[in-house]
Amino acid sequence: MKAEIIAVGSELLTPDRVDTNSLFLTEELNKLGIEVVRKSIVGDNRDYLSAAFKEALERVELVIASGGLGPTEDDLTRETVAELLGRKLHLNNEILRYIEGRFRQLGREMPAVNVRQAMVPEGAEVLENPRGSAPGLWLEDAGRCIALLPGPPRELKPMYQEQVLPRLQRRSSNMRMFHRELRVAGMGESSVEQRIRPIYTRYAGLNTTILAAPGEIQIHLRVWTDDAAHAQKTLDEIVQGFEIALADRIFSQDGSSMEEVVAGLLTRNNSTISAAESCTGGLLAQRLTSIAGSSSYFLGGVVSYSNERKTAWADVPPELIQSKGAVSGEVAIALADGIRRHVGSTLGVGITGIAGPGGGSDEKPVGTVHIALAHAGGVKERGVLFPGDREAIRWHASQLALDLVRIHFLYNAGEPPARSAKRS
Repeated sequence: MKAEIIAVGSELLTPDRVDTNSLFLTEELNKLGIEVVRKSIVGDNRDYLSAAFKEALERVELVIASGGLGPTEDDLTRETVAELLGRKLHLNNEILRYIEGRFRQLGREMPAVNVRQAMVPEGAEVLENPRGSAPGLWLEDAGRCIALLPGPPRELKPMYQEQVLPRLQRRSSNMRMFHRELRVAGMGESSVEQRIRPIYTRYAGLNTTILAAPGEIQIHLRVWTDDAAHAQKTLDEIVQGFEIALADRIFSQDGSSMEEVVAGLLTRNNSTISAAESCTGGLLAQRLTSIAGSSSYFLGGVVSYSNERKTAWADVPPELIQSKGAVSGEVAIALADGIRRHVGSTLGVGITGIAGPGGGSDEKPVGTVHIALAHAGGVKERGVLFPGDREAIRWHASQLALDLVRIHFLYNAGEPPARSAKRS
């Protein structure tokens, strides 16, 4: 079965609102073996809505819409669909009494406009909404199914789970989507594509998507089939080929973020970490501590923007800063080693750089960053020139710092490359 999702609401066409419902619905439908072939956002315009539903119903067997079921004049979903299907709207007294009861509980009189929410197209099944005033609707027409759901996620999600899902389960086939998500660090999108294309193009029926994200490349592999064993075998073979082609650049095979992977490595190796950050402004510490249980491995850190704080908080010799400059490999090393000894952690990370937009020079342009990782056995330092704006440079720097920690454990703690941490 194929499906389309229509998000209704002019507010979704502004920068102020994001359609998160379609992400939830896509994931849920894929679990049932229902392929989402198109998503659209349509404003509160009857003609545009009618065209969107008409075209969707000509393409797929299932259409799920969110929003446009409220009481105001711009809530047009139920009226538009009823008109498109040639069905009259009738007042449902049971729904009306329910809405009136909700207002009584709030000590308010129901406005007359709310009567619109009790209007139901002929032949539609009402999807009760104990969490709001807008009921959902389930309609069937010429072998096609239409689910109209309220826009607020706190109402849509339980309505889907409790009332739409059982209806779809009775209609679903054995077809399922089997998915792998690999994440790659330290390579560009085109380089990744060049290495893996000869591998994935050998497999028929495989859908491969390569996405560039800040500091990483994501590889999505999808197989639609009713043969689970064959799908898993196929995906295993492809991933094994990718491991050879990309080696230790793969940091996750289950969609885990870099901080999740590093958190798992620190935990499994009973290691602790600290950080002395300049240009990243605490971003590395924030990412390390975003994982539950991070107190077991993150001991502390400092944001030492001024040269004086680098000396006071991370024991960086002032003469080193004067001779080499605050943005240098030597100072990054001193930051990493100084914070490690100062805090008493297994590992110490030092980051210094020029995030911009000002502050650069011909010798050290904006984007120049030095990152060091210190441990009892020594220190490793990387100097990089990152592209992008201030936000991008800071994120890239934190990503590389985390990747240095990951690589340290891969080659110093006995763990093989390309094994991802499990989600916390």
